[in-house]
Amino acid sequence: MLGQQFYHETIRNVIVAFGTMFNNVQIVRKNNSGEVIQAMKVPLAYGPQQKYLTRLNTDPSVSAATAITLPRLGFEIGALTYDAGRKLNRVQKFKKVKSSSSDANKLDTQFMPVPYNLEITLYAMAKNSDDALQIVEQILPYFQPDYTLTINDMADMGIKRDVPIILNSVGYEDNYQGDFETRRAIIYTFRFTTKFYFMARLLLQVLSKLFQSINIQICLRLLQQENKDIQ
Repeated sequence: MLGQQFYHETIRNVIVAFGTMFNNVQIVRKNNSGEVIQAMKVPLAYGPQQKYLTRLNTDPSVSAATAITLPRLGFEIGALTYDAGRKLNRVQKFKKVKSSSSDANKLDTQFMPVPYNLEITLYAMAKNSDDALQIVEQILPYFQPDYTLTINDMADMGIKRDVPIILNSVGYEDNYQGDFETRRAIIYTFRFTTKFYFMARLLLQVLSKLFQSINIQICLRLLQQENKDIQ
């Protein structure tokens, strides 16, 4: 069973879908009269929070004009755990007849998927409160406390699945220490749980053998029905 290569890109698809949700967050800056003087799209990247803070607090290199640009969004994955509450009947199967003419007498068989949860943390970093609050208010209204995305779970079987993304908590941190030389970073931390399924490898089955089995079962049921009628 183990050792046979297969890869359905399930975790990759979940991470890409998660990142796509936050890749178009925008903020504006206004003057005292309320006129918009600057509008910008908040950059998004995958990476841990500590690396961004290290880059922020480190002097820029000779070739770089700035250490890091704020505001910024970053996210990283965390623990992967089995979800026993969503366990499905393991003996049931998905089946799909192959579409190509050369394989018309064959079908792909797939056992029921296995439920798992993936923890993802999103960081919103800004140098002033107004920028940070604009980001927060563009995220929170969509989670009550979950938001559902649809992904192509397995293209070979034509399976699309809804993936709930649950917002567990929102944390706040301001690491400004009071020193005039210390760079300030306001950080909002959003902790999410994504619920999805892992699929095993595809099994190939010949239709002719399957039809023979079905025909035998039908004949047995007909004989049983005839015996009941005779009695």
